[in-house]
Amino acid sequence: MLKIEKFAAIDIGSNAIRLLIATVFEKEGREPFFKKTSLVRVPIRLGADVFLQDKISEANYHRMVDAMKAYKLLMNTHNISAYRACATSAMREARNGAEMARRIKKETGVDIQIIDGNDEAAIIASTDLHELIAGDKVFLYVDVGGGSTEFSIFAFGKLVQSRSFQLGTVRILNDMVRESTWKEVKQWITEHTKKYEKVECIGSGGNINSIYKASGKKIGKPLSYFYLANFYEKLKSFTYHERIFELQMNPDRADVVVPATRIYLSAMKWSKAKNMYVPKIGLADGIVRSLYNEKKAKDMEINLSE
Repeated sequence: MLKIEKFAAIDIGSNAIRLLIATVFEKEGREPFFKKTSLVRVPIRLGADVFLQDKISEANYHRMVDAMKAYKLLMNTHNISAYRACATSAMREARNGAEMARRIKKETGVDIQIIDGNDEAAIIASTDLHELIAGDKVFLYVDVGGGSTEFSIFAFGKLVQSRSFQLGTVRILNDMVRESTWKEVKQWITEHTKKYEKVECIGSGGNINSIYKASGKKIGKPLSYFYLANFYEKLKSFTYHERIFELQMNPDRADVVVPATRIYLSAMKWSKAKNMYVPKIGLADGIVRSLYNEKKAKDMEINLSE
């Protein structure tokens, strides 16, 4: 017998707000299968508010309310079993972040959880990477966002280290990342990867997904350091408007893709990785996975008590 259930995740980032609706298929004796049913993204750049003014503006608050109302209607239409809304770097650093979350809940009914960098890294690390990280390989997982980047090291199928840094694309665009932060990231990566003979990278986030799509690579094939370095030089040779028109990038992608590529390349260089795999997973996928696991645990408790 096949059991079909839907879960939703709202990822409130520094560059955009995403709604992921995923369908989980369960069959007795088989591993559950997760399928992305719908992904909606709105480019509300909260980081531009927060990193410059320390707060979320009223204009962006109203845009967030509109987005939450729309997302709630979509979740109702899909008849989801559960959802979770998580806000990351921008809202946790905004001095009015908690207040905005309360106002949004009152106006839309959507409960926003503001999570810290370690929680964010842990949720991302919980995504279904088993097939990719299995065996005797070592991977540096790099999730680049607008306000922060989460790094996780997987060795021989297990998570061994995880760290979040205030190194994000919107911060870099606004010249808000000190050289000391780059040095701290370099030190962390080199220190935790030097003992391994060979390290590969896993990249996640909208920017690396966009680069991967443009590469024309077959699903599962990695991007080489050589390819990414050449692509970076190509990006820098174009103006912002040329990236939009010639490379057909969205306006809210055409600027952040340059600092994002720099972060990915730096991570590869410092870990001495020659390849970067792009499985197209991130925070929203981790949220869905955690919702499913929580529901399974609750169902087991009910069964045991009967």
